[in-house]
Amino acid sequence: MPITTAVFDAYGTLFDVTAAARQAAAEPDFPALADRWAALAAHWRQKQLQYSWLRAVTGAHTDFWQVTQDGLDWSLEAAGLDGDAELRARLLALYWELGAYPEVPGMLARLKEMGLNTAILSNGSPDMLDGAVQSAGVGALLDDVLSVESVGVFKPDSRVYDLVGGRFGCDKDQVLFVSSNGWDAAAAAGYGFVTAWVNRGGEPVDRLPWRPDHILTDLTQIPELAAQA
Repeated sequence: MPITTAVFDAYGTLFDVTAAARQAAAEPDFPALADRWAALAAHWRQKQLQYSWLRAVTGAHTDFWQVTQDGLDWSLEAAGLDGDAELRARLLALYWELGAYPEVPGMLARLKEMGLNTAILSNGSPDMLDGAVQSAGVGALLDDVLSVESVGVFKPDSRVYDLVGGRFGCDKDQVLFVSSNGWDAAAAAGYGFVTAWVNRGGEPVDRLPWRPDHILTDLTQIPELAAQA
């Protein structure tokens, strides 16, 4: 069946999760971050995801903002910066204002011109997602922003992916799901979506029972994939 709905993970897919640490490192108030920001950003993202998985499998759900803070606290301690309350506050403030990758506005506009539904499906809490969408200026290009908070469990639980059909009334194979997380794209493929993994870092494919249908280096080809699927 033709694709009617393009759904995107938010953090790392539409919004650059390294931007908060990178920007703080460029500010004169935080010289200690200058040679440590890349490692801190990587650890922060890794722990953010790990904590979401652990909370999902143990039934200990909390919102993604708490997970984001917990991941940052671990990462600051690992970098020897856990005593810097000003830096912590600045990094968290910047995380609410993450910018979109350069190709995002044009890509979303093209999908809307094609008549597709467009949406975010994210672990992020509604307030976090609203901040990122507004900061990136892409709200008018999205039909909805779906948060896991409505089902109380993080991806890749199937109840999260169920939100798409519930909102748009589409069949699974009418959905093009796009994520920068290989595990997310793979799990969504197992669920029944057509999936694209945006593998900006050239990482190996995750060893899981399912594989993404498409592997891309950025989002520029998404309209073409949607038209061809």
